[in-house]
Formats: sequence, structure tokens, C-alpha cells
Amino acid sequence: MDDTTSAGAAALSVRSLTKVYDDGTRALDALDLTVPAGTFFGLLGPNGAGKTTLIGAVAGLVRAPAGSIHVFGHDAAAGATEARKLVGLAPQDVHLDRFLTAREVLTYHGRYFGMTRAQAGARADEMLDVFDLGDKAATKPHRLSGGMRRRLLLARSLVHRPRLAVLDEPTAGVDLELRHELWHYLRRLHAEERVTVLLTTHYLDEAEELCERVAFIKGGRIAAEGSPAELAHRFGADDLEGAYVAALR
Repeated sequence: MDDTTSAGAAALSVRSLTKVYDDGTRALDALDLTVPAGTFFGLLGPNGAGKTTLIGAVAGLVRAPAGSIHVFGHDAAAGATEARKLVGLAPQDVHLDRFLTAREVLTYHGRYFGMTRAQAGARADEMLDVFDLGDKAATKPHRLSGGMRRRLLLARSLVHRPRLAVLDEPTAGVDLELRHELWHYLRRLHAEERVTVLLTTHYLDEAEELCERVAFIKGGRIAAEGSPAELAHRFGADDLEGAYVAALR
């Protein structure tokens, strides 16, 4: 049975996805990818490999004219509204409304996805507690530390109870201590929210530490996919870094 229509549908099923920009750049080249439901899945690749375009297409921000995307069996084109509700996006760039409090950021996001005022408020309070931001509920984002803003961004991506969280470079540009702090929250959201996670990162140790499965992307196509141990074995490497270098050589 097709994995996009069965009762046990994959969290994400991408088939023959192609995107060519106006300047001729082929960002996605008939890309195929399956993210099993319930997994913590890593997507690794160099700059320009197609990661951002793929994430944009999954989140409904980029239109890919060829191929298909299914989110838990819902066609992201034909059933875009339903598919979009199932996706929570935490982009790499931290853009949070400076005129809203942390709690308002979360409640507004919940309302955008159709929650009642009471539902959005209750869920905002829950997420503030989960990400240890309860005492910052009335604080505006620009007055939060960098780590707190990152946590608020993760909380916002989960307010509407998505089944697939797409996290684009969530620890980019932060120091080692903050990276490890954010790893704690990433593990927590995966376990406690029972959400499938699609993580893009340039940090190979991060992928090895967090991800059950990993895909390498190069030139808009998936070059290899498997668990970190499987990939290391396949490429005769000692670790994921060695497999990455060999796969993308």
C-alpha cells in the first residue's frame, strides 16, 4: 500500500520534487525522501544543496511545480490547508514580533491556526512551561536572551499541536553551552510532544547526537539515507562525519 495513503502514513513523503528558480538554479532535482512517523530525522548538506527550498516546500512557503509532498497522507498541494496544520516550522532566522509579549506571540500563532482564544491561551501557557519561559510570559522578545528567543521560536512552532516539527538550523550561530541547552529542549519536544522532527543542521555531532535517521542532500537530490551507524558502515567510515565526507565527495 502507498505510504502516503495507508493508515500508517509516513510523516513526510516527498516524490520527484523539482524546483528551478528563475535564474536557472535547480534547487531540487526530482528529490525523493521519506520521513517515518515518530522519528527524529536529520537533513544534512552543504550550503546550496536544497535544504532550505525543501523545507519551504514542505511548509507551504515555496511552490514546487513538479512532484508531490504528502504530510501524514495529506497532499500538500490538493489538501494544503490540512497538511499545513500538521506542520510546525521553526525557521533559522529568529523573527519574533517585538511589540508582543512572549505569551502573545504564542497565543496569536494559535489563533492563526484556528484555535479559540481560550484554547490558544491555555496552550501558550503550557508551552511557556515546557520551555521554561513561564516567568517571561509578559516579556517582549527583544528583551529576552538569545537562548530564550530560540526556545520561544520552538514553542511557537508547537502551539497548534503539529505532528511534524520542521526545525531549520535551530542551533546555528550559538555557543557550545547554548547548543547543549537547546539539545535538551529538542529531545524534550520529541519525547513529550510525541512529534516527528525534521532537523536541518550543519553540525554533524548534533545530528549524530539527536537523530535516529539522517539523509545527506547534494545538488537537490538525496545522496544517502540511514541511521548514523548504517551510514558510517556503508561508507567504511568511523563516524557520521566520515560518511558525510565520503557521500558528498
